Amino acid sequence: MATWEDVRRIALGLPETTERPTYDEAPAWRVRDKSFVWERPLRRGELDALGDAAPDGPILGARVPDLSAKEALIADDPAVYFTTPHFDGYPAVLVRLDRIDVDELTELVTEAWYARAPKRLATAHRAENA
Repeated sequence: MATWEDVRRIALGLPETTERPTYDEAPAWRVRDKSFVWERPLRRGELDALGDAAPDGPILGARVPDLSAKEALIADDPAVYFTTPHFDGYPAVLVRLDRIDVDELTELVTEAWYARAPKRLATAHRAENA
């Protein structure tokens, strides 16, 4: 299964990506200063809200293009993807990092990058990788 080193390698392999900690010093990856994936430990209120369903492993936050993409990921594989009330109405999904394989992680991180990258940069990257 995937690790933080996998996340780092995949994210930093995308154009103009930087790694900079969040306000609480967790690792986060940005494209032109817009976060697209980040470490997201669950907070007390989220643990309480999730109850027994709260995961205890590493959690990755990832931007998605829109709320329908978020809902589709969660519906497709709720053992890997989930959300909390904190993220209601926000186009991001939480990922149980220890349950996602590296190929799926690569797709998720790349799509998160596309969701945040400036249009010209994303178009150029798509053209190079077509």
